[in-house]
Amino acid sequence: MELTLDEQGSHVLFGNHDENLRMLEDAFDVKISSRGNEVFVQGAADRAAAVEKLLSEMQQLIEQGYPLKRSDVATGVRVLRDRPEANLVDFFTDDSIAPAVKRAVTPRNMAQKLYLQSIQDFDITFAIGPAGTGKTFLAVAVAAAALAERSVKRVILCRPAVEAGERLGFLPGDIAEKVNPYLRPLYDSLYDIIGIEKVEKMMEKNVIEIAPLAFMRGRTLNDAFIILDEAQNTTPEQMKMFLTRLGFGSKAVVTGDVTQVDLPEGKKSGLREARLILDGVEGIKFFDFNERDVVRHPLVAKIVVAYDKVDKANAAAKSAAARF
Repeated sequence: MELTLDEQGSHVLFGNHDENLRMLEDAFDVKISSRGNEVFVQGAADRAAAVEKLLSEMQQLIEQGYPLKRSDVATGVRVLRDRPEANLVDFFTDDSIAPAVKRAVTPRNMAQKLYLQSIQDFDITFAIGPAGTGKTFLAVAVAAAALAERSVKRVILCRPAVEAGERLGFLPGDIAEKVNPYLRPLYDSLYDIIGIEKVEKMMEKNVIEIAPLAFMRGRTLNDAFIILDEAQNTTPEQMKMFLTRLGFGSKAVVTGDVTQVDLPEGKKSGLREARLILDGVEGIKFFDFNERDVVRHPLVAKIVVAYDKVDKANAAAKSAAARF
């Protein structure tokens, strides 16, 4: 296969010391060699075809002037892994995602792209899946974009204050300082997307509010983008309370991982019950991620799979014991 690239395009596509080509070899189990602007792919026909498709469509993006980044090659691998028929030119240049959202964040696999579209299309979106899939980060990015476009007047992020297997004891300070450790991941996402100084100014003006879930009771939230994080740790009563806070001109995103419930033994998860009750209700979207959608360190996906296997084995053992 011959590629016609300028020096910059070749450097971005191949990576330092051809690191992207080595990544493609590992991902598709093929052998790749290059000489100048020529690339040779050896391996099973279907795998070699996938690599050639990826490189060809990446070349088209560069020729069209798309500002291709080195990380986009890894994104291309994930997209074709999930959807072999997908067109990468369309994936990276698709205008179905609002420009303001694109400026805030770029989807790193097909699932993330569809998730961003779901948030735009539905007033309430439930995102359920393992750690590292971008559930909360992407929701915060869309919220920031909505704020920038003035389609909402404020952003509200909340979490249930449930300890994840630890006993934090009596924390010093006022109520905000006591719950702050539970809300730190939301601050981190905001800082990454908007910047520390802007976030602090917006919080002073109450344009951005970060609060524990309990603070939502009794409120009606109009013209707001509301995110409930770690929703697996809500009770059914808390979930109902949160969902009924939605006012006119508002949008809500609920994120959680039903495999990491930290509620006391015997307590039902509000996220699990919400799915049973609300699945199929018009205007509400349930979006599922799985371990293949993890975009953190490669080991995170393997960790998720390993724990999931143990959980399934334990569940099967309990079910078998219950029958005897």
